[in-house]
Amino acid sequence: MPTPLSLEVVPVTAFGQNCSILWNPDTHHAVVVDPGGDVPRIMASLTDKALTVDAIWLTHGHLDHAGGADALRRELSARQGAPVPVLGPDRADAPLLETIPQQGALFGLSGVENVKPDRFVRHGEKLEALGHGFEVRHVPGHTPGHVIFYDPDARFAFVGDTLFRGGVGRTDLSYGDHAQLMDAIGRELLTLDDDVTILPGHGPATTIGAERKGNPFLA
Repeated sequence: MPTPLSLEVVPVTAFGQNCSILWNPDTHHAVVVDPGGDVPRIMASLTDKALTVDAIWLTHGHLDHAGGADALRRELSARQGAPVPVLGPDRADAPLLETIPQQGALFGLSGVENVKPDRFVRHGEKLEALGHGFEVRHVPGHTPGHVIFYDPDARFAFVGDTLFRGGVGRTDLSYGDHAQLMDAIGRELLTLDDDVTILPGHGPATTIGAERKGNPFLA
């Protein structure tokens, strides 16, 4: 079995978004998932743990998930002396990644930046990181290009704004589609076993089993 990984959640932006630092305690290599902002806070945590970041992963293109990714990429690349790639989300979210300051203006938030990923990810591919393999699953509906990252060995997934404890992602924006989201949740999340832990983009972690039984949107 792969080495168990360590996780720290760093709440960022006024939305309290769950930016996640995931690392291998044996190697001190890490990935950062959804750095939406507050980059100095993220950098402080990485420095405190003496972590080397191999990649930044994005679940989707909303400002609170991606607004700090370009700044974090610049700072890490300079500190580590080598490029740190931004991977994800699916290409369908490219228009969102190109309009992050405009998204911020709608909510009175500044200091967020557009980001051009080094590579978009595709449904069904596997990202090898930290001695683990993470499945990429496309779960559209909240945004067109939303993806999740699932580690079958650790029984854990970063699910962004698709499924929450007691809720699902909002779909009231112009590109949202509630029926599409519910279909994708059923196909890509509810096919996981009940013991799989999921970390949403906001709020506490939960399990597939708990949501299958108690989430009113899944009744």
